[in-house]
Amino acid sequence: MTNRMFAREGEGWDDLRAEMEEAQAEDDRWDDRRNLRASYFAGEDVVRVAGEAFHMHMGDNAIYGPKSFASLVRYEEGVVGMALEMLAAPEGAVGSVTTGGTESLVMAVKTARDWARENRPAKGRPEILVPRTAHPAFDKAAHFLDVGIRRISASVDFHADVEALADAVTDETFMIVGSAPPYPLGVVDPIPEIAALAEAHGLWLHVDACIGGFVLPFVKDLGHDVPDFDFTVPGVCSMSADLHKYGYANRGSSILMLRDRDLSHYQMFSSDDWNAGLYATLNFAGSRAGGPVASAYAVMRYLGYGGYLERVERILAAKQRLWAGIEAIGGLRVWGRPQGGHFSFGSTSLDIFAVADGMEAKGWLFGRALDPAAMLLLLNPFHGEIVDGFLTDLEATVAAVKSGEIESSGSQAIYIV
Repeated sequence: MTNRMFAREGEGWDDLRAEMEEAQAEDDRWDDRRNLRASYFAGEDVVRVAGEAFHMHMGDNAIYGPKSFASLVRYEEGVVGMALEMLAAPEGAVGSVTTGGTESLVMAVKTARDWARENRPAKGRPEILVPRTAHPAFDKAAHFLDVGIRRISASVDFHADVEALADAVTDETFMIVGSAPPYPLGVVDPIPEIAALAEAHGLWLHVDACIGGFVLPFVKDLGHDVPDFDFTVPGVCSMSADLHKYGYANRGSSILMLRDRDLSHYQMFSSDDWNAGLYATLNFAGSRAGGPVASAYAVMRYLGYGGYLERVERILAAKQRLWAGIEAIGGLRVWGRPQGGHFSFGSTSLDIFAVADGMEAKGWLFGRALDPAAMLLLLNPFHGEIVDGFLTDLEATVAAVKSGEIESSGSQAIYIV
């Protein structure tokens, strides 16, 4: 080999850092005010707290917490306790910190699957039932865990179609899913109705609040109309909420919560068939970085309930201004009545992806969705600063699309590749 990527001798950090800073200069800044695509920025002070707590425990491994890192056990218990309180969990509820929303959902399906083996055994292949808008991580979980999945193709007013879900229940169904809210549209599913369906058939109900768990409780406290979605709803067996989204902790950290401690038996994996002794975890991952756990604990303690409430209030104010301004532009409309911190908008008369192309050319970052075709905005507490500029550019872009000056490049919606 003449050109080696892995040099025989190490390189100086000063030169490497300069190279990496040069490479990073081409990246989008996650905290840029023009970034409305999963930019969970709560202020420089919160970033500092999250980062410093992370670095304090950067080398710690949470799998060894009980024996070596008692602080991480304390932090995880604190994070779980605060989250359970926030989501109105009953006495005896439990939770565990995971590496992200996908792991939370995979472990929710695993827990429900193992519960069903004892409590609702299927004659055929066991199957989970999910609305059209549920996250694809449920499909990933079904693939990994060798269970079936049925995705309901219809939706009503951009949320789960309870009647269609009811029609789809079979003897093989063991789990049903609701989202609070789902990623693409931000409209909370009718969780009480889904829960009643689950209870009537003896099914496990998981509420995916990965994106809304740290938003909706505060939206409700601020006096806005939010359907019941948390553990106050009978029949909700488990919930997930992402600490690294609107919880503002460092990535990757999420939380999976169970209504009753006895259910954690089904979440656990254990094996003693090797020469090092018993191996038992509540997570898909084995080793878990201590930094994200410490980061979540520090941020939640630093902000407190009031800090989250104040930031959600600012998000809602920006959303209200954006919503009104978007619908004042001819040809555009917000899809549904989104209750959380994100929403989608599109058009029945314009090519919204042409509009999206035009806005991206002006330096704006946002998501896209397909059904219906939409531009997706995920807001943070600082986006009130860019509302006027965004709406000015959006109005000009729509005019250019109408005149034929801007046409779609054909780029539609790709969440991740």
